[in-house]
Formats: sequence, structure tokens, C-alpha cells
Amino acid sequence: MPTINPQINFNGNAEEAFTFYQSVFGGEFVNIIRFKDLEGQGFPVAESEKNKLMNIALRIGPNFLLGNDVPESMGKTNENENRSKISVTAENKEEAIRIFDGLSSGGQIEVPLEEGPGGTYFSMFRDKYGIEWMVTFDPDAKR
Repeated sequence: MPTINPQINFNGNAEEAFTFYQSVFGGEFVNIIRFKDLEGQGFPVAESEKNKLMNIALRIGPNFLLGNDVPESMGKTNENENRSKISVTAENKEEAIRIFDGLSSGGQIEVPLEEGPGGTYFSMFRDKYGIEWMVTFDPDAKR
């Protein structure tokens, strides 16, 4: 079975966002590359871009959440577009509540986390960085 690791683009605040995501999910950063790390002949980096992230990976269980800052020379990422949603399936109700409460803090809730049929939980929201998330829990799901 393939592994899916979402990649998110940011306008210069990837490090701040990923520190926030780490505070919600835990996990460890396994790859942080700044644009200055790649600078050299043939790949000049503007002073304003040197400390921005070319790549960051946060290990969450067996998966990774990946991100980067988009260099100003490539234009801005539209933070209000539908960049697709990242779906998180919690192992239990308490974890679903913790993740929802953490990620939705300061964001815009589209569907609040509420109990549905058979003890399922579902929510949909945009976090304070404009990333869209869905958090679900199904007590009958096979793990």
C-alpha cells in the first residue's frame, strides 16, 4: 500500500506553521533545508530568502507532513484557494478532540467536530495558516 505525505506551500511562514503543527501532533522534524543550504554558483539566493525553508518534514507516526516556502520570485501562494484538504483519522475520540481543538485554534471552522451516527466524529476547517483539514474518528474502522 502506498504512503501519502501531503506537501504544503507557504509564503515565508512555513517554519512558524510547522512549529504549530508539531505542537498539535508531536513528532519530530527529520528534514530541514533552508535555501541558503543550497546556495552556490549557479543557484544564487536573495538575502531575503536565505533563511526560508526549501523543505521541512514532520514525522507523524509512519507518515510525513511536508512543506516549504515559495520563493518570492515564483509569486505568492494564494492562501484563500482550496489547496485541498488534509484528512486526519484519529485513533479515538479524545485524540480527535485534541487534534481538532489544536489545529482549529485561530482558524475558521466550516463543520464543527460533533458526534454523528454510531459514535463517529467529523470536522472540517481551515487553520490559521489557511490550510484546510478534516478530522475524523470512526469507532468501527479497521486499524
